[in-house]
Amino acid sequence: MSSANRGTPTVKAWDPVIRIFHWSLVVSMLLAFVTEDEWMDLHVAAGYTVSVLIGIRLLWGLVGTRNARFLSFVKSPSVVIRHLRDMILRKPAHYLGHNPVAAVMVVALLLFITLTAFSGFICLAAEGQGPLADTFFAGINGKAMEEIHEFFSNFTMLLVFAHLGGVIVSSLLEGENLARAMITGRKKARAEWADVDSEPRIG
Repeated sequence: MSSANRGTPTVKAWDPVIRIFHWSLVVSMLLAFVTEDEWMDLHVAAGYTVSVLIGIRLLWGLVGTRNARFLSFVKSPSVVIRHLRDMILRKPAHYLGHNPVAAVMVVALLLFITLTAFSGFICLAAEGQGPLADTFFAGINGKAMEEIHEFFSNFTMLLVFAHLGGVIVSSLLEGENLARAMITGRKKARAEWADVDSEPRIG
């Protein structure tokens, strides 16, 4: 039997692919953000890494383990609103995977990280470099695209800070260290999960 704290039974929540993806993306995005002005070669390398990681995550969201699949955690707007209301009332349901509000943030982050990376490729193409150099994207105004790329980058960072805030709030409301769960892959065992029909095996 595994424990989140001494004597506390836990259940498996996140597979290794999700955990490695998550922390690799954190490092790569941070590297890309801090090198955008001074170390362009490193910035581009970090951008390529981010792109590969996003591709892996999108594929894993289709064929991966249960909690990794988009169909298992992306919910309807009514479910998202209900969970947000329950959070405000300080009585949110426990989810073994992403809760409905967190799922919205996951999708938003994947979308804007993709837009940031793609606009970066177009910036490279305007300079005759990168995988889009020989496409019609090479004819797009480079200066204008740099502004768009910077906008997407800055907006993505705002989402990242909102995500961190959400992790802290949800951890407090749910009595679960969600950051640690993304490291260990495990959450505290609960009597009931809103997204699991039968109780997951403890251990």
